[in-house]
Amino acid sequence: MRVIDLNSWPRRRAFEKYRTFDFPHFNLTARVEVSAFVPAVKARATSFTVATAYTLARAANDLPPFRMRIRGDQVVEHEQVHPSFTILLEDEQFSFCTVEYRSRYEEFSAAAVERIEHIRQHPSLQDEPGQDNLLFMTSIPWISFSAMQHPMHVHPVDSIPRIAWGKIDKVEGRLMMPLSVQVHHALMDGLHVGRYYERVGQYMSDPETLLE
Repeated sequence: MRVIDLNSWPRRRAFEKYRTFDFPHFNLTARVEVSAFVPAVKARATSFTVATAYTLARAANDLPPFRMRIRGDQVVEHEQVHPSFTILLEDEQFSFCTVEYRSRYEEFSAAAVERIEHIRQHPSLQDEPGQDNLLFMTSIPWISFSAMQHPMHVHPVDSIPRIAWGKIDKVEGRLMMPLSVQVHHALMDGLHVGRYYERVGQYMSDPETLLE
């Protein structure tokens, strides 16, 4: 982790402006094509949730703004950020499940399967106090949504990105999945979220390499 030098940070003016807003977050939702990704996941008999969380976390780790967090008057950049996604339980409640990010899918998948099994036996809606090197994720596979808004604290500041994916539809022969990305405007703009969507699209169009 490193502390950003605000005096030399090109984004300082935008940071100082948007950090004073009552609600400084913005959310974009767009469809991403998963025509190659879905059959590749099925062929490996792997969890779609695990494969998707890995893909979305890998794209976020590629982009420095998605690893930046606000801490008081400082901005820090983590070396890695880790997906914390929701798991549906048998009683139709849910639990948070945080998995340490690994760059190789095989290692991440093995750790995720073990962690999910543990969480099913010991569900929790608590996060580690003070931990902000996370990516909050959720799936809503029953709805092909076109917009999304996540609940969150505003005070103290919460700059952890929220990412959600929804029901996959077939559109003109292509499998399309809604993907929502909610971020803190003091840390990034639409340009950076656009780059995130581009990176996710690249990974999902080449799942053989991604999940190798």
